[in-house]
Amino acid sequence: MEKRMLLSLMVFSSVVILADTIAPQHAIEIYSLHVDCKVTSRFAHTVITSKIVNRANESREATFEVELPKTSFITNFSMSIDGKVYPGIIKEKASAQKEYDTAVSRGQSAGLVKITGRKLEQFHVSVSIAAASKVTFELTYEELLKRQLGKFKLLMKVQPKQLVKHFQIDVHIFEPQGIRFLETDSTFMTNELSEALTKVQSETKAHILFKPTVDQQKINPELDGTLLNGDFVVCYDVKRGATAGDIQIVNGYFVHYFAPHEMPVFPKNVIFVIDRSGSMAGRKIEQTRDALLKILQDLRPEDHFSFITFSSKVAEWESSLLQATAENVEIAASLVQTLSAAGGTDINGALLTAVSVLDKAERLPDRSVSMIILLTDGQPTFGEVNVGVIQENVQKAINGKYALFCLGFGFDVSYKFLEKMALSNGGIARRIYENADAALQLQGFYQEVATPILMKIEMQYPENAVEGLTKNNFKLFFEGSEIIVSGKLSNELDLLPVEIKAQSHASDLTLKEEAKVKEKEQIFQNQTYIFGNFIERLWAYLTIQQLLEKSISAQEEDQKTLEAQALELSLRYSFVTPLTSMVVTKPDDNQQAELANKPSEADNEKPSGFPVGDAYRLRSGTPARLRSEPQTGRNKKLSSVVYRLRGKVRAQPLANEYPQLLLQLPKQNDMICLNTDGKAQPSAHLLSDVEQGLTVTGKLGDGTNHFVQFEITYVNPPARIHISTDEIVLSYGNNSTQLPWTESATSTIQGLKVSVEKERSVTASLSDTVTVKISFIKLPDRFLGLYFLDTDRFSDKVSGVLGQFYSKAQFENNSNINQRADEGLLHVSGSEHKVTRQYKKDYRLESSSDPVSCWAIDLAP
Repeated sequence: MEKRMLLSLMVFSSVVILADTIAPQHAIEIYSLHVDCKVTSRFAHTVITSKIVNRANESREATFEVELPKTSFITNFSMSIDGKVYPGIIKEKASAQKEYDTAVSRGQSAGLVKITGRKLEQFHVSVSIAAASKVTFELTYEELLKRQLGKFKLLMKVQPKQLVKHFQIDVHIFEPQGIRFLETDSTFMTNELSEALTKVQSETKAHILFKPTVDQQKINPELDGTLLNGDFVVCYDVKRGATAGDIQIVNGYFVHYFAPHEMPVFPKNVIFVIDRSGSMAGRKIEQTRDALLKILQDLRPEDHFSFITFSSKVAEWESSLLQATAENVEIAASLVQTLSAAGGTDINGALLTAVSVLDKAERLPDRSVSMIILLTDGQPTFGEVNVGVIQENVQKAINGKYALFCLGFGFDVSYKFLEKMALSNGGIARRIYENADAALQLQGFYQEVATPILMKIEMQYPENAVEGLTKNNFKLFFEGSEIIVSGKLSNELDLLPVEIKAQSHASDLTLKEEAKVKEKEQIFQNQTYIFGNFIERLWAYLTIQQLLEKSISAQEEDQKTLEAQALELSLRYSFVTPLTSMVVTKPDDNQQAELANKPSEADNEKPSGFPVGDAYRLRSGTPARLRSEPQTGRNKKLSSVVYRLRGKVRAQPLANEYPQLLLQLPKQNDMICLNTDGKAQPSAHLLSDVEQGLTVTGKLGDGTNHFVQFEITYVNPPARIHISTDEIVLSYGNNSTQLPWTESATSTIQGLKVSVEKERSVTASLSDTVTVKISFIKLPDRFLGLYFLDTDRFSDKVSGVLGQFYSKAQFENNSNINQRADEGLLHVSGSEHKVTRQYKKDYRLESSSDPVSCWAIDLAP
């Protein structure tokens, strides 16, 4: 049987290097691996070169995989086998598809690129090489780095999985504005490996080189295992003055970077529109609650906010927006903790209600920014279900007054639907992935839009001197981001004047700047490692991206024109975009052709049972309605389906203590606060699940009725995590790794990921296994709080003091207790327990001021 070797690299404003082999002792050997990344004024040009030799005495197949950012464009690929080069040819997609179809008709496989993760897509090609032969793979791609939260970030996940004789990563950075800060970090760095890392930095340049020898890569001098397994991170930002930004010019093309800072933040008027339909039940609604509780704490006192939740009905928390006072935020947190999931999905009704609330809002700050943030995990199934009609309704209602941000939770949602709706209303769409960190993804998105400092920004240039100008009008600018405009100078200029008009919280602004063309061009002369036409390629890249984005919300005829312009640029500059493909001809006897297409985010979705056809036709036209006339009438009388929660959420008493253990019953909204008898047995066997291969034990502290130590044991991989209030120790075989609470860190062993959030929590996650999370509470006493995520993954064999509740707990009469009742009966493993309604501090949250309503049980271990 022909053996396979796998080499994989990922760059996402980052570079990830993976290699694996199933051949005996590396019969297919990677003897050279070089990643060369040149970042010139944010524009990254990356070349990945891998050299492989077949040391077997027979032919073997090598598979080359590169994971690159979704925002990047492949520009070149080639294979060189024993001196003969097989290049990739970029063609119009329709033309390339004909070659592909011909190959398929001959029974040959094709399709080189697919989406593999949140921000990644995978380039894949394999080739058979003869005994003793060598093959060189070379892939080139380009990307404009995006500034987020005040920095540019290159993340390299380094995992070659074999020792590489010539392993090298080069990162060259040239920023004419000056480098404000530059940082490198790593999760795998040892004293020996740190000697292989060099960083040279001047005012405007930096060179980071990581070049470990084979001996430095080894885990043990006697073994061939590699230390290169983890994250390698480079972060930087540039210097900025109090001007109209920075203009750079090369070969007749210019780029203008604008990122003001230290300006007052606009007050926000934000409505969170939250899906609580049945499909959100369980893990997703839990993570949504966690994220919203954190987001509430991030609201500024001058902000105004409200919630609208929806399923088959639309529920307003308040009929108007409330100021984000401490009292109102606390009341809102109580509401968030009661969120449960059931029913259908009325997206149309929810969004129109949100617009109506903003339209009727009174006493809002004169200069403020209004926005709607929608979170949904599915298709519209109630009320108006035709996505084309919903988009038209929402756009007509908003009418340019507010920004709409759409977050799609998981893969059952139509991303195209959300993306078009967001882009048509001055916002963006984002997919939230159903992983353990979904709450952090939601919080991260909010942080990006939480600090608007400018609105109605116009970047003005002389019309008779500039052509091919990219987007130069922007609705909002958020602190920590950056505006980029590029264009071509149409004639000889000595000076390029620029004028920026915008509204700030304090006043209307007008900023002016004049760029001396010859002086600007001189900056990029004699820069040996800079690719000289980078601004022209940056302009082409940015223009294509914006044409494709604009086409999403355009009418059909306009869409064709925009796509034709984008196609012409894609072919001229050799970019693999959604309109072009790369044809790769392999050196087989039949000259097999394979195709590299640019996938879209929508390609990453699960097949849906929801009707398609007109319901998903997002271009112009009149889609057929998929609903009955009575529902149409219902849509016109929106108020008939809106009920208010005002006055229905009772003020909850302050909680004055933490529970020992906190858990949520599976498929129910009831929380359990569990206390064990520490005097009888200070150590407790809390949970075991033989099918999950997971055991958790805990130890109560001396003089405190809380846990101060937990032991988490896994069967596969055979690992143990010891967590105390002093340290975290990860043990695997005879090896152990100590992770202190004083810094954030991540360690991974055979898929088991242990992440420490500095002085807050530790999370242990493993694919298809329940996630274990432990909070570190320092006041009033130092103790640990345990809870589980993804609890639907527990088997029916789960047991233990805590485990029994996940398989054998039922309220009397097999129904949930009335939420207003103060007492009840809970049956667990054949025993009957009296439970009482209490309010406790929630150790899952950073703020102890947010109580949790739970059923309290005292239980002996």
